[in-house]
Order: sequence, then C-alpha cells, then structure tokens
Amino acid sequence: MTKQSKQLVLALWGMARPLIMLSVVHVYVAGTLIARAYGHPLNVAAFVCGLIVLLLVALSIHYTNEYADYETDAITQRTLFSGGSGILPAGIVPRSVALWAAWITLGMGSVLVVVAIALGALSAAVLPVLAIGAWGGWMYSLPPLKLAWRGWGELDNALLGGIVLSLYGYVVQSDQFDWRVVLGCLPFTGLAFLNLLATTWVDRRADAQVGKRTLATRWSPTRLRRLYTVVALLSFGLLVLLHDHVLPPEVIAASLLALPFVAWGILRYTRTEAPHHSVFAMLTLLSAQMLAWIVV
Repeated sequence: MTKQSKQLVLALWGMARPLIMLSVVHVYVAGTLIARAYGHPLNVAAFVCGLIVLLLVALSIHYTNEYADYETDAITQRTLFSGGSGILPAGIVPRSVALWAAWITLGMGSVLVVVAIALGALSAAVLPVLAIGAWGGWMYSLPPLKLAWRGWGELDNALLGGIVLSLYGYVVQSDQFDWRVVLGCLPFTGLAFLNLLATTWVDRRADAQVGKRTLATRWSPTRLRRLYTVVALLSFGLLVLLHDHVLPPEVIAASLLALPFVAWGILRYTRTEAPHHSVFAMLTLLSAQMLAWIVV
C-alpha cells in the first residue's frame, strides 16, 4: 500500500467517526432485542446482513456531515462527540473525497439491500425504513433541506437515531412494522434530543460564524435550558404513560438509572462546554433498556 493510499484509508476511517458508529450498532442491537422480546426469534443471517447495509448507509451520512460541516469544523473546539473528525480541516485529503465516499457507500448499501431482498435474506419491509433513514440523514446536512442549518437538525437527528434506527433493527428481525416500537422508543428519542442540544451547544460560536442556524445559535441560554428541562420531564413522563401497554415494567424500572445523569444535565446544560452529562444519560438509558429487554 502506497503512502497516499494509506493516508486515504486512515482519512476515511477517521471521517467515519468510529465511536459514533459504535453507538449506531448499539441502537440497532436494541431494536433486535425488542423484536426478540416481542416473540420474534433471532435470525442471525438477517441480523448480519441488515447490519452491513446499515453501516454502509450510516457511513454515507457521516461523510455528508463531514463535507457539509467543513467550515464550522475548521474553527470549532472538537470533543469526542462534537466538532467532526478534523480530517478535512487538517488538509489530509481534499474535501471532495468526503462527498465521493458518501455517494459510493450509499450506492453500495442500496445495491446490497436490493440484492438481499431479492435473495430472501431480508424482507422488503426494511426498504422504506432504510430509505427514510438515509433521506433524513442526508437532508440533515445537504440541500435542498439542510435541516441542521435551519434549526431542525436536532429534531431530525433525534428521530432518526431514536426511532428509525431501532425500528430498522426490529423490522430486520420481524419483517413487519409495529407502532409499539415507535411509541416505546419515544423516551430514548427525548434523551437523544437532549444529547444533540448539548453537542450543538459546544459548536454554537463556530456554527454562528458560518451561518449554521442550530437551536444553540438561535435561542438564548435561558430558553434552551427550559426546552432541555421540558423534554427531560416529558421523556420520563412517557415512561409512565407507556407502562404495560407498550413498555414492560422491567424496561421502565431500568430506565430510571438514567435519571441522575438527566438531573446533572438540567443543572449543567449551557453552563458548561462539555456535553458529557447528556451523552451519559442517553447511553445509560439505552444500555439499561437493552438489558431489561433481554430479561423480558
């Protein structure tokens, strides 16, 4: 492998944001566990095939974000969870590489899912869920919608990561759509939204300079804190409303483990640059619920 080829591979790996890709797998597995708890036996072949397709589509979305956020990533303060990979601003590869990589990985994922459906490895039911996820992910950063630049990115990303991704994992196993999965994922979606509020807060100054109008750049700290608190209370209120009809008691009880981190976030959001409180709250809720679904 030549030095240039090695540099390209390392750049593509960095722009893939491996840590965030790991969280994508995490949520996909959660959807799989929900399907198992709802009585659908684990289909290992479908799980593996669905995961490969998902990783390719998720890669394409990450590459579009790297491409679109080139300017803001060049001037922001990066953390493990925000500010991009830093690959493009560092000049390691041309900016166009990210866009080409996005198209290639999206094409590969699209071809693979069609072949998998044709061969019977996956059900056709996965196609609309995957298409919604891909479309929403691309429109987060790119025209014509550029949702992240117009104050809708946080909601878009939360819905994709909180509902669509889990639903995809469920449909891969069950071959069918179930509204209980959508409703049951709402509390986690709320915490995913809080996580996005916290991570975009870190980037607010850089985003404002390049015209990226996230909620953190549009709203005052006081208004943002109120929104954070309302969404946090609503997320845990939904646990009560969904009791028994959608979420088993074990899942609800396990979800309470995230409460300390949510309380920490309510106290610290906009008062600190670090988004860790919201990241830990989201991951704790997801992990605790996954363990509870295994028990169920």
